[in-house]
Amino acid sequence: MSEWSFLRSPRWAGYLALVIVFAIACCALGTWQLNRRAEALAEVARIDANYDADAIPVAEALPDADGFDVDQRWQVVSLSGEYLADEEVVVRNRPFEGSSGFEVITPFRLDDGSVFMVDRGWIAQASDGRPSEYAPPASGRVQVEARLKAGEERIAGRTSTGIEFATIDLHELAERMDEPSYTGAYGVLVQSGADVDEPPLAAARPVRDEGPHLSYALQWFVFALLAFVGLGWAANQERRGLAEASGVAPASGTPERGFRRSKRVKADADADLEDEVLDRR
Repeated sequence: MSEWSFLRSPRWAGYLALVIVFAIACCALGTWQLNRRAEALAEVARIDANYDADAIPVAEALPDADGFDVDQRWQVVSLSGEYLADEEVVVRNRPFEGSSGFEVITPFRLDDGSVFMVDRGWIAQASDGRPSEYAPPASGRVQVEARLKAGEERIAGRTSTGIEFATIDLHELAERMDEPSYTGAYGVLVQSGADVDEPPLAAARPVRDEGPHLSYALQWFVFALLAFVGLGWAANQERRGLAEASGVAPASGTPERGFRRSKRVKADADADLEDEVLDRR
């Protein structure tokens, strides 16, 4: 009988099945990490292509007020018109440098009469939980630039109260306006000069970082490989144990401990016989 015949037992079939399931799970997680890395690299490419590019008119960038392509994120658009300060709202629970506060969203009426939502920046939360003081938008006709971002979806269980919104839900904001509004994207105001240090504070530049996804993916694939290596090691250990228990020498390689023990017992017996012969002399 082969010394590996024990591998055909139901017990070892179960071990193999568990290892296969574990390896599949590891490969799935590794693939997921590779997909995450691809998304991060795509975002880095968008930042490089759009963040510092020349501004184009918003009507040219978004010919459809409800449309927005993810590759347009951070694209700089120019706006000409006036802020609607009376329709300004804030979005709560917004982090900034370790603190929680609000984003100030101000509708901007363009020269063609449509309304585009502008995120003018972040303000701190006052001690009473309300928005702190911040500068109003410029009055009259102005020309500004903003970087495009997609609108946010509503979060179940979180509702808007007065001028405090739970998310930058462009459809909900559009419902407050009498004019047609852009609902596919809004703009993060491009600030410069003294305005950068005065609230509302400008958003930080996005980080160009692909993250540790590649190393995590390789780790998961290595775990899958090690599972089969471990199974092979365990099988070999059991083979050696069975060979030792039966007192059979291994087919190849270094002699097993059981086989060495039988040789040592024979050598001790021979030594006793030699001692007896010497005693008789």
